[in-house]
Amino acid sequence: MGKSKGARITITLECECPNQSNIEKRSNGVFRYTSSKNRRNTPNRIELKKFCKHCNCYTIFKEIK
Repeated sequence: MGKSKGARITITLECECPNQSNIEKRSNGVFRYTSSKNRRNTPNRIELKKFCKHCNCYTIFKEIK
C-alpha cells in the first residue's frame, strides 16, 4: 500500500509587497496563494518567492495563520 497524505497540511501564503503605493498595480487588496507542506519536516513558517498579480512583480510570500 502507498503512503497516505495525512501529514500534509494546507497553508496560505500572503504577499509581502514592499511598495503598497505603487501606481502601476493591477487591482486592490492583497494577493494570496494556497499550498501544502509536510507538518513534521517543516515546523517553521515557509517563505517563497512567487509572482504577485497585485504589484506585478516577483515578491516574497510568507505563510500566514
